[in-house]
Amino acid sequence: MSEYTLGELKSGGLMKQKEKDLFSLRLRIVGGFVNACQLVKLSEIADKYGKGHIHLTTRQGVEIPNINIKDVENIKKELGEAGLQMGACGQRVRTVTACQGKECSHGLIDCFSLAEEIDREYFGIGGHPHKFKIGITGCPNGCIKPQENDLGIMGKLRKKFIKENCNFCGLCASVCPVGAIEVNKKPDDIVFNEGKCIGCGDCVHSCPTNAWQKRQEGYSVFVGGKMGKFPKLGIKAFDFIETKKKVLEIIKNTLEFYKKFGEKGERFGDTLDRVGVEKYKKAVI
Repeated sequence: MSEYTLGELKSGGLMKQKEKDLFSLRLRIVGGFVNACQLVKLSEIADKYGKGHIHLTTRQGVEIPNINIKDVENIKKELGEAGLQMGACGQRVRTVTACQGKECSHGLIDCFSLAEEIDREYFGIGGHPHKFKIGITGCPNGCIKPQENDLGIMGKLRKKFIKENCNFCGLCASVCPVGAIEVNKKPDDIVFNEGKCIGCGDCVHSCPTNAWQKRQEGYSVFVGGKMGKFPKLGIKAFDFIETKKKVLEIIKNTLEFYKKFGEKGERFGDTLDRVGVEKYKKAVI
């Protein structure tokens, strides 16, 4: 087949098919972002080396099935000319997924730039007990499902209320998904239950008089999620991290914690169950 083992091929983004010498070639697609020229090149490669079709994965990835092992080096060269690279499988950090972030009307953080930064630093790094997946979502709508990742990041907003700007129309209360805002028109007053607020920013986005304003954008961090045969949702380890720098430090320390305490073949959530979430939180902050 080649001078490489199946494990080595898999770690480099080649997944064996049932057919002899055929593989599905996985690409390194950060945050689901591919430009139009790259799509043209992928189409050409699928026609030239595969069977003319491409598979879009559940984690924003792109795979080209039915690739013969003998063509891989030529494909790598053509991918490189288009600014594309092969992906990763196995016991290593996988490609980061991300929603559109601030390009969406609900987005609170720049998801793609954060995904790029994380990918540059950690993509494909091995030495962990199992795979490690990271997902970034721009707001509490959670379209990228951060709770299903080993580490999930979610944009969150802290806000402030400027009473003199308010006309007490009640729109903020009507759009709040958790009933954290009450409007009393007589006397004119707003009651805000900050403990119930989930930081989605819907009241800020919808306020017609700019009475609700952004105070600070931040990040919630979830850990320990996974799907597969034994799915479980991750827990919110950190409700509000103020800066991107701190988020990146948490990722770095989390991966070090996983290497130190994780057992072979154990997903990160199982490590947390065994070692303890509080021990993890103290170690990374």
